[in-house]
Amino acid sequence: MTTHNISTEPSNTAITVQALTTFCDDYLSADAFKDYAPNGLQVDGGRPIKRIITGVTACEALIDAAIADNADAIMVHHGYFWKGEPAPITGMKGQRIRKLMQHGISLIGYHLPLDAHPVIGNNAKLADALNMTVIGALYPSESHPVGNIATCTPQNAQSLITHITQTLGRLPLHISANYSAPNSTSAHIDDNRIIEHVGICTGGAQDMIEQAALMGCDAFISGEISERTTHIARELGIDYFACGHHATERGGIQALGHIVSQAFGIPVTFVDIDNPA
Repeated sequence: MTTHNISTEPSNTAITVQALTTFCDDYLSADAFKDYAPNGLQVDGGRPIKRIITGVTACEALIDAAIADNADAIMVHHGYFWKGEPAPITGMKGQRIRKLMQHGISLIGYHLPLDAHPVIGNNAKLADALNMTVIGALYPSESHPVGNIATCTPQNAQSLITHITQTLGRLPLHISANYSAPNSTSAHIDDNRIIEHVGICTGGAQDMIEQAALMGCDAFISGEISERTTHIARELGIDYFACGHHATERGGIQALGHIVSQAFGIPVTFVDIDNPA
């Protein structure tokens, strides 16, 4: 677990959870999205907010970090109450929510709005971190597209792997577009292919690879990989880089925390709970 303080100055400023949520809702255009979980306030801890913890996922370790920091609110990308999950607040979910309520900690989560934001969204921040320039959307007809097309310095796959590893702190799994199996016991991969146009959609967006190929991208970057992704990449002739769901989605919530700290003058600390997935 690592922490990053956006604001460490002591502050007597306190805001209501409603003011914080309204600010974030408006900034992220949260109402414009039909999502898999509720965006905004998910658990009301019932007390004014003077300190905030941010993180990718509202796991118990993040809650414990917020308790240790005496935080009044947690802001995350992956919150609770996902579509299709059991409704009863029991078991692991019950334990998490019980800790929040017992310590008066509010939980605020933003999923697709935090992926899609053109400035501080996960896709935009990943492109920035990789020194890529966003030039359009993977789905240009959408009013708030989730997924982007970016350009980068022309390079081969190995160069991009090195850059991703240095930036995210983990080695991506790479599926080469140039794959041939001349016989049943050997295969050949040519990594001299130049990559310049890259589709980006963080997290579990591996199935957008077909859209990236349709839009003429040389490569597609996301977080996860499925068994089918390998065959799709090879057969459509597009390089694929699975960089980790967690690793690709740290940027957005950190950027939102920075915006909130500047807007309200309260301490915000990002806590990175290590997750290899």
